[in-house]
Amino acid sequence: MKIELKQIIPAPLPAPLVTASQIWGKDLTLKEGQSILAYAPSGKGKSTLLHILYGLRNDFKGSFLLGNSLSGEHTFENWQEWRSQKLSILFQDLRLFPHLTARENLDLLPVLSPHAPPVEEWGERLEVSALLDQKISTLSLGQRQRIALIRCLRKPFRWLFLDEPFSHLDRPNTELAVRLIEEVRQKNGAGLILTSLQEISPLVCDRSIQL
Repeated sequence: MKIELKQIIPAPLPAPLVTASQIWGKDLTLKEGQSILAYAPSGKGKSTLLHILYGLRNDFKGSFLLGNSLSGEHTFENWQEWRSQKLSILFQDLRLFPHLTARENLDLLPVLSPHAPPVEEWGERLEVSALLDQKISTLSLGQRQRIALIRCLRKPFRWLFLDEPFSHLDRPNTELAVRLIEEVRQKNGAGLILTSLQEISPLVCDRSIQL
């Protein structure tokens, strides 16, 4: 399932940022299974790009295709289905429920991937298994980020959107996360769009594009 961007310009976005970007205001095709690094300093629209592709924002000019369907043709129910079956996202602000435990947050997924093992297995791999029954509010940012990553990997997806996924992780935990992401993505045969502040990422991508 490819993604085609057609002259997307979010509002408001200053004209100089559009001119300098390799994504905004351009035609761009992201092939099925391809991994893309979209990099830029803060404030250039990295989160905005992922939120548009995930169907959470419609305040933009232009259009994009998911597979063969224009984004503007999707109903609310269509987007719900895409987000439960074909798209998965790790939000930069994580969007976990602080009053629930880590396990309860993970159990909220309506649909699980056939590749998803019990939560303890991936919790062990990311060294958060001992924290699964603690409330999110008691966890550090790095621990929360690993829980949010497990959540987005446990659902079905054809495209995986990761918004600065290693921002709160040290090098050893980043390496653990990279290995799990690549393993799960390959099992799903899925594409990846990863955002970063820098052109170089711990997770090697097929293509780097300046936002």
